[in-house]
Amino acid sequence: MAPETEDPAGAWDASLRAAALFAADPHGLGGVILRAGAGPVRDRWLDHLRGMLAGPVRRMPPGIADDRLIGGLDLPATLRAGRPVIQQGLLAEADGGVVVVPMAERLERGTVARLAAALDTGALALERDGLAARLPARFGLVLLDEGQEDETVAEALADRLALRIDLTGVSLREARFPSAETPLLLHVRGDGGGDPLAPETDVASTAPSRSFLNHPEPEPDPTGGRPQPTGDPIATLCAVAEAFGIASLRAPLLALRTARRIAAASGREEPEEADLMEAARLVLAPRATRLPAPAQPETREAAEPPPPPPPDADRPPEDTAEAADSAAQAPDEVVLDAVRAALPKDLLARLLAGGPPLRAASAGRMGAASASPLSGRPVGSRPGDPRRGRLDLIATLRAAAPWQRLRRAGTDPRRIAVTPEDFRIRRLKRRSETTTIFCVDASGSAALERLAEAKGAVELLLAEAYVRRDRIALVAFRGTGAETVLPPTRSLVRAKRVLAGLPGGGGTPLAAGLDAAAILALGVRRSGGSPVIVLLTDGRANVARSGLGGRAVAGEEALSAARLLRAQALPTLVIDTGARPDGARRLAEAAQARYCPLPHADAGSVSAAVRAATA
Repeated sequence: MAPETEDPAGAWDASLRAAALFAADPHGLGGVILRAGAGPVRDRWLDHLRGMLAGPVRRMPPGIADDRLIGGLDLPATLRAGRPVIQQGLLAEADGGVVVVPMAERLERGTVARLAAALDTGALALERDGLAARLPARFGLVLLDEGQEDETVAEALADRLALRIDLTGVSLREARFPSAETPLLLHVRGDGGGDPLAPETDVASTAPSRSFLNHPEPEPDPTGGRPQPTGDPIATLCAVAEAFGIASLRAPLLALRTARRIAAASGREEPEEADLMEAARLVLAPRATRLPAPAQPETREAAEPPPPPPPDADRPPEDTAEAADSAAQAPDEVVLDAVRAALPKDLLARLLAGGPPLRAASAGRMGAASASPLSGRPVGSRPGDPRRGRLDLIATLRAAAPWQRLRRAGTDPRRIAVTPEDFRIRRLKRRSETTTIFCVDASGSAALERLAEAKGAVELLLAEAYVRRDRIALVAFRGTGAETVLPPTRSLVRAKRVLAGLPGGGGTPLAAGLDAAAILALGVRRSGGSPVIVLLTDGRANVARSGLGGRAVAGEEALSAARLLRAQALPTLVIDTGARPDGARRLAEAAQARYCPLPHADAGSVSAAVRAATA
């Protein structure tokens, strides 16, 4: 997710600089992820970008079919000519330009794969409908991220795009364009003079640059005052990426391309330190996944550094001053400080609430996609019998068109000859419902508190079920067994009635509760739904499946039931409600579930944890 907008005016100015960089090299930088809702601010930025682009701009409609995306058989031309004629797709039409993708957070996996392959190779391999061709497709992407809360663009595609912009907090008042005499790519020149600092740049983010430039003026050198590159830019960017937990190798490569583009805009062949700082702020800061480790203070026991070599008589004094300057502040540290100043302000909160989601992001809020023979959204076609599916007329004609010259021999040339091998039926998919199964520990003296939390969380999630298309179920275990007190439902009235009479007390038959939740989840899966189990317990089982007491046997049976959840690949979230943390961690590890210690959680925090885990 892009960083939250602290300074709307600064975010808008930074977006204009990113637009200028992207317009100069769309395919080289890959593209831009623009997180903003539909409105005049986003439209103004897109209009500004179109004005700077020299190539074509194509808008990709949601749910685009493969024949329109990558191309295929031109059916009318093929029927007229009697031979296969290629029709270019949208990506080939955008060669040398930009493709704008609305609702990018909901792209299908197949579409994501095709876009990523075209970005990697700059070409399209068209092999379908009896055709075989390779078409140029060097384009850049503008992904319009309109997701709510934790909906994000597929990482396989986002990783290939250099720039990420967040305009969610920018109003139309801040969305102003600079005057004609103010350049968009404002940054500090490496020689310490000339271009002013960008007025929109945050003071904190420019502090490292100013400290770098406030050294005493060096003596005149034989270069005539021309700026010189500093160190190895690739090593610097890789070191900064590693410090902020960016595992992808594409990130520093894209940052290097951005730095070279900034340097080229100022007439330099190689990027300087200020160029690296600007590129790192734009490319690396939004990708940060951790805070860099603080520098370790030097201990007295540390070994003395080796003495410097004696000065060489042939070495000019300018080189000595240059070495002292670079030793005063290493380029890695300068760029590191610049990225640290541009980090999202909510990065620490997002890292503390981290953990893998229980569902793939592509499933969205409507569950996983399942095949359906007669209803759903079309996702292509396949050979088949029209009596057992819905006939795809256009795909059938495309399959028959290349053979018409052979089949028309001695017949009316106006007729189209179709054989059973040409029949194509539609492939349909529909979204399955998601059922959240609460498995609640209702035992012991603390049962009232845990049940109150579970009741409040269930009611909060039921209120959102109409929007999320989810269902809720509740399994309670206490005494010597477990029972399904609330079958899968969206009825808020029924849920409140059942929850109000839910009893508590007795032992903790944890294994029986997990078994009951697994049986219910497998039933939901067999009916075409997507189950998610949310277990609220302290993890201290004391009743075995047989109903007899004994912590050792009950604990081992509970771990065995958790391993069965992992074997059945049932998504599970374990919420530890014990007074002492980590009580249910072993259970979560056995089930390969996400672990969330919430010993003092209320209904709102439990509901928020479930939404974050099942997104």
